[in-house]
Amino acid sequence: MATLDDVNLEGKKVLVRVDFNSPVSGEELLDDSRIRAHVPTIKELLDKGASIVLISHQGRPGEPDFITLEPHAAKLSKLLGQTVQFVDDVMGPEARKRIKSLKPGEVLLLDNVRFLAEENINAPPERQAETYLVRRLAKLFDLYVNDAFATAHRSQPSIVGFPMVLPGVMGRLMQREVEALSKIFNPKESPKVFVLGGGKVPDSLSIIENIIQNKVADRILTTGLLSELFLVAKGIDLGDKNMKFLERKGILSLVPKARRLLLMGAPIDVPVDYVTLDEETGEVKVEPVYNLTGVIRDIGPATVKMYSELIKEAKIVVMRGPAGVMEDPRFRTGTKELVRAALESGAFTIFGGGHLTAVIEELGMKERVGHISTGGGALLAFLSGKELPALSALKVSASKFGLVK
Repeated sequence: MATLDDVNLEGKKVLVRVDFNSPVSGEELLDDSRIRAHVPTIKELLDKGASIVLISHQGRPGEPDFITLEPHAAKLSKLLGQTVQFVDDVMGPEARKRIKSLKPGEVLLLDNVRFLAEENINAPPERQAETYLVRRLAKLFDLYVNDAFATAHRSQPSIVGFPMVLPGVMGRLMQREVEALSKIFNPKESPKVFVLGGGKVPDSLSIIENIIQNKVADRILTTGLLSELFLVAKGIDLGDKNMKFLERKGILSLVPKARRLLLMGAPIDVPVDYVTLDEETGEVKVEPVYNLTGVIRDIGPATVKMYSELIKEAKIVVMRGPAGVMEDPRFRTGTKELVRAALESGAFTIFGGGHLTAVIEELGMKERVGHISTGGGALLAFLSGKELPALSALKVSASKFGLVK
């Protein structure tokens, strides 16, 4: 794939796919971190003499967060220190007129691309190149930049259509994501330790499957519901309350798959103790896995110590999902201590955003982080070994337009 280093930007009109999709209340943005993440790419394009048109989505049709991008333009104006123009149109006459009149050093944000029905359909890049969105807008630009890693697992017109008809390159955020995550599959970078938790158990199983097939991980340390699944797969009875909870969540149906992964030789570690809650008395205690009376809420201190020792020896640590119900301060310790161990290990650390970002900030150790991924579904797809449509389209574009030798 080509990067901004492979193209001349002076005087060029550039279409940039960003991901400004943010949590909102009404039309007020509650968090600007996704907008902030794109600022380095936008500033570099401005410094190199380009005129910039930004295209993004916000929410999904029918959802409360499906709103206009006008507040995003106001927020970006503050972050850039210059006015970001906004047009409440995506590909109509007004949008095209504003794009044509844009001068070098100016930034224009188009309205929510998902206002167009075409953008809500996944299809192969060749078909997306034929959409009205691409046919109407592509001829107004010299270059397409994709800086939206979080959308890279989708095959929509604004993501895969434009690079079929315009020279397409990665923005700096996209480039950082790809370079950091590619380290995971570099055989020279080892030992590699994966710490997997959170609530998306089927996704984690897909990741483990890919890790085993590609012989990527030296250890997989399981926490949360994933660890409970593997303990059951090993024949451990977690007590009536926990077994009923797993059954309600549909997790017990995944036991045969988990057992298969163990039989395939997956290097999986499971907790030796948990922090539990007695829901009747409110008592919080530490219990060994073979004698659980309370409901599991976090990994226990012996598990934290065991996992921390393994993390110490790693060259790369990939951490995704919390170890317990960390919204409750009583069950935050497991996640916090594993994040601390990873950041103190000297390993290159890759974190799957969300809850873990909050813990990193709480620990005041952001300067030690190797990489925090902006991708949710895209990160999962990447770790599961799936080809990401956005990256495939950029490879085709680089070859088609002779951007890389």
